[in-house]
Amino acid sequence: MATSTAANNLSTYSDCVSSLRSSLKFLESSVETLDNGVSDLPRLNAVLKTVRHYELIPQPTLAAAEASLRDDIGPYIALLLARADSQIERQERRIETLKARAELQQGRLARSDDNGSGEYPNKKARHQHSARRLTAEEKLRARAVRQRKEALRYGVERLELEVLQKERELRKRLEG
Repeated sequence: MATSTAANNLSTYSDCVSSLRSSLKFLESSVETLDNGVSDLPRLNAVLKTVRHYELIPQPTLAAAEASLRDDIGPYIALLLARADSQIERQERRIETLKARAELQQGRLARSDDNGSGEYPNKKARHQHSARRLTAEEKLRARAVRQRKEALRYGVERLELEVLQKERELRKRLEG
């Protein structure tokens, strides 16, 4: 009886081994099939990959993004516009100042030409006669007085120009 049990067990084991071998062959066949299918996967992935040329965004998302952008850059734009306006006003004032200064210089040139060309020919001649009789010290004093007079005249003209400029600025502020 012991031999029949051993033979029976042996046939059962051989059936298990043959079944295991056939399962192993099926498994190897499956692995080979999977390898063939997976080896082409990167190429298939690239071929089947969709490329979005135009991305559609829902309207609420777009509106939220616009509002966020407006909130982020709005103050900076306002600041830059204010700076630009102040620079424009500054340049306009500078142009007005330069125009007024040019007018003042033209007036001085015209006045010095008139004085030199003989606006007061008798006075000039009289001055030359009296200058010959003055001593050197008196000549220096007379020259200093003339220079002081010219400096005061220049100062008065400059102050008048500043008053005109301030009036213009005040008018612009009241108008604007």
